[in-house]
Amino acid sequence: MLAKRIIPCLDIKDGTTVKGTNFINLRQAGDPVELARAYSEQGADELVFLDITASHEGRKTFTHVVEQVAQAINIPFTVGGGINEAADVDRLLAAGADKVSLNSAALRRPELIDQITRAYGSQVCVVAIDARQEEDGYWQCYVNGGRVPFGKGLFEWAREAQDRGAGEILFTSMNHDGVKAGFANEALRQLSDSLSIPVIASGGAGTMQHFRDTFALGHSSAALAASVFHFGEIGIPQLKQYLRQENINVRL
Repeated sequence: MLAKRIIPCLDIKDGTTVKGTNFINLRQAGDPVELARAYSEQGADELVFLDITASHEGRKTFTHVVEQVAQAINIPFTVGGGINEAADVDRLLAAGADKVSLNSAALRRPELIDQITRAYGSQVCVVAIDARQEEDGYWQCYVNGGRVPFGKGLFEWAREAQDRGAGEILFTSMNHDGVKAGFANEALRQLSDSLSIPVIASGGAGTMQHFRDTFALGHSSAALAASVFHFGEIGIPQLKQYLRQENINVRL
């Protein structure tokens, strides 16, 4: 069985790391380069860097910050935010990214997934999905950093992204984001069991047990978190030791 992955996430706004709750109320969380270096040294399996206002502000990802982070780490590195064309992928891979994460642009122009995977391979293309469970139980996809409902459902969009060649799905539950009450494991299990590509769980990590649960109950391939790592609430080495004791296969 493939080892489960622990992935810290750097949400970047104006060149610095921030973290919010339910996609709002952002607060400062530190220098992205120093955080990245620390996570690499602590044994994180990968790192995700999301320029969270690039799409909303209609601009490109901060390439210079990507370059600085890439130089500070020796683990796989995914970058997202403001990627709208193949030239953006070229720029970010040249800056040191190993993968790119598409979100708003892919929903608006799904053929972008086909273009990127044909040019660079499926392993380079992560499709990130921000979705909120509405009152009727329907999981609705959102664009522009969770600001605008798109009118497409989580499960149908994830299937289409896979069919177009995406190598991974990064699903963030907007209901669970920053609340620290656990991941959206029912939706994650439905996603993971219906797809043949890895699903990364995002939104809701608050305790070590939450990580165990998303692997055991949500069938997630990886778990992404931000504030519990940024603010020292959970250490990555301790988390991995705990998961091993709970019979979850992780790399120590």
